[in-house]
Amino acid sequence: MKVVLENKGIKTDTYYIPPFVLHEGEIIVLYLYNGKHLYDTEIFLRNIFCGKIKHENVILHRKMTYVEYFKRSYFRDTFFPLTVKRFLKKNANLKSSLSQKIFEDKWIKPETKIERMAGTPRRLLALYATLSKNKDIVFDLPALDWQGYEFAFKKVKEIVKDGGSAILLDGFANMEEHASKFITLEWNAGHPPEGNEFEFNF
Repeated sequence: MKVVLENKGIKTDTYYIPPFVLHEGEIIVLYLYNGKHLYDTEIFLRNIFCGKIKHENVILHRKMTYVEYFKRSYFRDTFFPLTVKRFLKKNANLKSSLSQKIFEDKWIKPETKIERMAGTPRRLLALYATLSKNKDIVFDLPALDWQGYEFAFKKVKEIVKDGGSAILLDGFANMEEHASKFITLEWNAGHPPEGNEFEFNF
């Protein structure tokens, strides 16, 4: 199997990402835990894995792409709502069959307005569009219910097994059985930094 990415270990002031090798056909889950650190940690790691930040211990053998989110413009959506067809025309490789994969959902048509789509198909739309242009991706799946989360993960796994690869940056520990490899962030102090927990005031 061809190597896509080699990580020899990423150490920061608070945590360590153990070594791993991403091969063609694999989907790796990088479990980062939940907490206030998660957002900044995801951005830091995805920038390294996609080559935006150079790290001495990470070797990229193929270009990886982060799957961006659909950014809603209230003004534009009010007067000129974005449809699936226009999104794909702008963001996908229309020569790839993956650009049409979203239409396997019988409720989604080219004229469907994206603002009216639920979270799972909206995330799948971005995933398919990105994979139609680059078969090696870094992605996350926040704000989806468990059913949608698992469904989206399995769809990506199914696609990348035929010559692609993927890294899921994740705050949930229940994907180990589905991943090619499951890598867990390690805290330098043996525990999260003080004040890392989310506080909910009711």
